[in-house]
Amino acid sequence: MTVRPIRTFDDPVLRAVAAPIHDFDRELRRLVKSLTATMRAGAGRAGLSAPQIGEPVRVVVYAYDGRSGHLVNPRLELSERRIVADEACLSAPGVWWPLERSYMVTARGRDMFGKPVTVRALGVLARVLQHETDHLDGVLFSDRLEAAERERFLAAALPG
Repeated sequence: MTVRPIRTFDDPVLRAVAAPIHDFDRELRRLVKSLTATMRAGAGRAGLSAPQIGEPVRVVVYAYDGRSGHLVNPRLELSERRIVADEACLSAPGVWWPLERSYMVTARGRDMFGKPVTVRALGVLARVLQHETDHLDGVLFSDRLEAAERERFLAAALPG
């Protein structure tokens, strides 16, 4: 398991739509293990997507409040109830910003062996799953901010 560098907000790979996984093979299992090791390599990390380590495929890993795992080709069902909470991104280290997200999600996908997986989450874990799945679509959480807030966020995240 290799800990890999995390790409920053200005990296074009984070703007690309990630490709779906079709082959549930050894290479995919290696990627999931590397993603997990990279996520766990730093304090306070709750999720990571494959594009954040330069792999443009639809895989996310998560670990929060005793629940951990991964999803391949995830699809989310979002609740109508929404809340605002501070959010951060490993691709913009040290910057937290309030953002509205759905309070509950049901995430469906596959595990690294191709078996169906369903994750029901609320609160912070729901936020993590939404955030990481956004990365698979080339969406950064700053894209969800109002224009003036986005400018302030980007000034903080990408100084100079």
